[in-house]
Amino acid sequence: QVKLVESGGGLVQPGGSLRLSCTADRSTYSIYAMGWYRQAPGKQRELVATVNITGTATYGDFVKGRFTIIRDNAKSSVYLQMNGLEVADTAVYFCNGDDTIYGLPPYWGQGIEVTVSS
Repeated sequence: QVKLVESGGGLVQPGGSLRLSCTADRSTYSIYAMGWYRQAPGKQRELVATVNITGTATYGDFVKGRFTIIRDNAKSSVYLQMNGLEVADTAVYFCNGDDTIYGLPPYWGQGIEVTVSS
C-alpha cells in the first residue's frame, strides 16, 4: 500500500493557474503509473492526466493543452500544472497510483478541492 498526500488546491479565478502536488510515503520508481483524476458534484470520477513508468503521458480530452503532468520519482511526487482554468474545472482532484498491471489495487489520495470562480 502507498499513502498519497495532495496539496496545492484552492480558489482561483477563471483563466488562472494552480499547481497540484502529490507526494507518496515511499519510492515511486516502481509504480507503473501515477496521475490525477477529478470528480465534480453529481458526476463520475474522470481521468485528468497520468504518466506511466516510461514517461508517456495521457490526458483527458477536456484538457486541450491546458494542463501538464510532471512525475518526479526522485521526490516521490507527481505534479499537475493547470493553466487557463475554467469554471468547469471545479472539482475534487485525486492523486492516483496505478499498479493494477501487477495485480495490485490502485492507490488514492484523500482528494483536494479546486474551485474556479469569479
